[in-house]
Amino acid sequence: MSGAAASSSETEPSPPWLPPRPPIVSGADYVASLRGRELRVFLLGKRVAEPVDHPILRPSIEAVARTYDLALERPELATATVAATGERVNRFLHVTESAADVVQQNKMQRRLGQLTGTCFQRCVGMDAINALHTTTWLIDQARGTPYHSRLRAFVRAMQRQNLVVGGAMTDVKGDRGKAPHEQSDPDMFVRVVRREPGGVVIRGAKAHQTGCINSHWIVVMPTMRLGPRDRDHAIVCALPVDHPGLTFVVGRQSCDTRALEGGSVDVGNARYGGQEALIILDDVFVPDELIFMDGEFEFAADLVERFTAYHRRSYVCKAGVGDVLIGAAALIADYNGVPQVSHVRDKLVEMAHLNETIYGAGIAASHESTATPAGNWQNDPLLANVCKHNVTRFPYELARLAQDLAGGLLATLPSEHDFADPEIGPLLKKYLRGRDGVSAEARARALRLIENLTMGRNAVGYLTESMHGAGSPQAQRIQIARQMQVEDKKALARALAGITDEVEAG
Repeated sequence: MSGAAASSSETEPSPPWLPPRPPIVSGADYVASLRGRELRVFLLGKRVAEPVDHPILRPSIEAVARTYDLALERPELATATVAATGERVNRFLHVTESAADVVQQNKMQRRLGQLTGTCFQRCVGMDAINALHTTTWLIDQARGTPYHSRLRAFVRAMQRQNLVVGGAMTDVKGDRGKAPHEQSDPDMFVRVVRREPGGVVIRGAKAHQTGCINSHWIVVMPTMRLGPRDRDHAIVCALPVDHPGLTFVVGRQSCDTRALEGGSVDVGNARYGGQEALIILDDVFVPDELIFMDGEFEFAADLVERFTAYHRRSYVCKAGVGDVLIGAAALIADYNGVPQVSHVRDKLVEMAHLNETIYGAGIAASHESTATPAGNWQNDPLLANVCKHNVTRFPYELARLAQDLAGGLLATLPSEHDFADPEIGPLLKKYLRGRDGVSAEARARALRLIENLTMGRNAVGYLTESMHGAGSPQAQRIQIARQMQVEDKKALARALAGITDEVEAG
């Protein structure tokens, strides 16, 4: 069964915390699975009755649905075989078993970026599952806890039903200069507020949560290194998105209300979009079976560093979106009649150079993966941080070059409703067409796509998320400084320069 677990898994009993259901196979199945959940979702000051039918939210749902359809179209890319069972599972739910598995994640991510031109929202969950696979094993070895077996059971259940798992790491933080236990309001970092028979109750909020409304489950994780007094904040657990204690407040995106205007031109990318929300956790009970860390504060740093290593090389998805932007820039140059002009070609070459540099660092980090003690594979952390640091810069330069090639009409193009007006529409179609054989509408659609990616709705995922997602630039610089092995490099230089201890001391 492509895109889901093999049919034999359907006969396995569901755990008590997961209602039985047939596995999701197609994108259409996935969309149907989101209906009727009665989530507490707020957007533009109003509660959303059914997110699936909301025109602002639906494009982000379609982007996730594309991950299921890709698994059907190209199972060798978007699914993986579990060695222990021989079953095919969606690659976003697979615990890596080789360096090749890690590499295939990147190849899948780039392809999905090409197909959607936006964030497809499943990478955080994939990277969380893989980071936790190792960290829970390490905790169990040190403390004799049952976290690793619980995590494996959770992942297995997600694979059987082929569900979307999101990840929630970023706390709202309050005073950034203070540790969690030092906050005047301890809820600035998600924490355990009390323990009850069979589980814990947690409270707090997670910010900037990509695709959380479009997930079925969310894995909550600490956001930073913790100390002994932060023990209550050292909580990792899984929550169903339809838990009544969760409230989702959708973040605004530039030009998002264009989806309410009707039409398909001005939105730029009518089918696909991203989604971020603030998750408020209001005294949510979590059963023991879904807790994967509780108080083991000394392992929080290990989890964060493993997760960010996976996730920072996951930003090769931006190379896929960059492919779309390069294509749109080349298209508008063609429509403007200047595809062979030397400076135009040079700018396109520069865009390709920057885009492949992003991909090169990410795919290299995956190729350099090594086995962990828990049996899964971890990518190279230094190269992962180099990849993400490139991503904090290069998409902005790609966007600048695309806007340069697009020309001023990118920011002054009239509405598609003006083009449809019987009085002024014919005039606009006359004066705003491109070279011979290119209609004004074709030119407008290319321009709106560039606008969408560089200053509109999908610039959220392509630019701002590229800056701050998986850690802002300084976070990568800190990790690069820790891992650059400067003393080893100095030793190489001393050896080749003939500098012995005696020469150095004079």
